[in-house]
Amino acid sequence: MERDEALALLRRYVTSPSHIIHSHATAAIMKKVAEHLDEDAGTWEVIGLLHDIDYDLVGGDMERHGVEGCRILIENGVSEEIADIVRRHNHLLTSGYERPVEVALQAADSVSGLIIACALVKGGAIGEVTPRTVKKKFKEKSFAAGCERERIRMIEPLMDLETFYRLAIEGLTEVRGDIGLA
Repeated sequence: MERDEALALLRRYVTSPSHIIHSHATAAIMKKVAEHLDEDAGTWEVIGLLHDIDYDLVGGDMERHGVEGCRILIENGVSEEIADIVRRHNHLLTSGYERPVEVALQAADSVSGLIIACALVKGGAIGEVTPRTVKKKFKEKSFAAGCERERIRMIEPLMDLETFYRLAIEGLTEVRGDIGLA
């Protein structure tokens, strides 16, 4: 599936502006991480775009989140591989992430909110956010309190956190217009 097809599918199922922004952010981070790891950046970006495709549908029911997303994707002709990654990404239902794409999705899903919060503190300017900024704010548990820091740390077998933060910031910079940042 190409990015444009994934965006059209996302917009068909997700109406919440905050979830659209989150999907763009996660996708941008996934793409950068894939490039760094010499993986298929296009596929990883699509996974990031579609990982929460069922969120509006399930209304926060975490027992269905991911499961419904997998069903939606299969019904719309998305590969079983991508659909299964989306199904498994709900860390409340699944554990034991070993494949780099699944590990990266866990980390990207969580770090996106942390870095966007860092940018908002700086007037929405993603260009003002550095890995050092993110590292400092990561340690402040009350900052972006909903960000699950243990999920971000899952990336450490693949790369150090500073590299991950740099890649995430680069990804978000590339889509800043799509996520409402300057």
